[in-house]
Amino acid sequence: MEVQPKVNDASFHFIETNEREAEVIDTPKYSYWQSVWRTFGRNKVAIFFLVILAAILLMSFIQPMFSGYDPMNSAKINDLSARYIEPNSEQWFGTDANGQSLFDATWSGAKTSISITVLATLVTTVIGVIVGAFWGMSQKVDVFMLEVYNIFANIPFLLIVMVLSYSLGNGFWNLLFAMTLTSWIFTAYFIRVQVMIMRDREYNLASRTLGTPASRMIFKNILPYLTSIITTDVSRTLPAFIGTETFLSFIGVGLSADVVSLGGLINRYSTNISSKPYLFWIPVSVLALVSVSLYIVGQALADATDPKNHI
Repeated sequence: MEVQPKVNDASFHFIETNEREAEVIDTPKYSYWQSVWRTFGRNKVAIFFLVILAAILLMSFIQPMFSGYDPMNSAKINDLSARYIEPNSEQWFGTDANGQSLFDATWSGAKTSISITVLATLVTTVIGVIVGAFWGMSQKVDVFMLEVYNIFANIPFLLIVMVLSYSLGNGFWNLLFAMTLTSWIFTAYFIRVQVMIMRDREYNLASRTLGTPASRMIFKNILPYLTSIITTDVSRTLPAFIGTETFLSFIGVGLSADVVSLGGLINRYSTNISSKPYLFWIPVSVLALVSVSLYIVGQALADATDPKNHI
């Protein structure tokens, strides 16, 4: 005969059910942007270059406000003793043949180069993302835009910019227009491919079946999931544009004589590379730091915006 174990009734008691507590999900709170900055903060290299980039941006946009640097006065030599002063505690970057401070010229040039790069990237990204999103959603638009893309994809981008710059004339806004007139189509094509992948997922097919407008699907269902993709494209576009502006300024195309840029400084002082190398290498070094910092910080931010990297 099986013996039943004795149960002490004092060991058990009834617990009242709380319906509100039963509905609470006991999981850690998740915030997307907090996770982004937390993931980005773990990348020490990116933080280092972010500090460098912030310092360069501050110097580029604050220092010229107080320096009073005027590139049009470069032909006026007021003090012959101020010519070709080597970098020292007073003249940090030295002076040129006209006695002008290279420190002032470098930061004024960096302001111009960074400004046109950021504006060109902003215009290209906004237009490219919007056009690319609708391009990927509509088959009729896809047929037409593919023909347009094939035309511009087979023409060198620099050639288009140079022809437009010569046609429109030198100037900040003319150069910006020339750089962005066709560049957006490459971003649009990149986004189009990503949208075509996202649009055929089950929840988007169901949303389309229920009659959801294409614009709502784009801005609510698709683009929020492409944040890391768009950030990756921006991190590629920024260094590319600053390289384009530098090259055009180096060959004397794009900007007018009264606007100084890093490319213009490199062109101006390229003849001093042997005799007075600091005049050439200091602007080159600032340009290299800006380009490398933009790329590394952009790539790290692109990785951080990918939810797969949020642990």
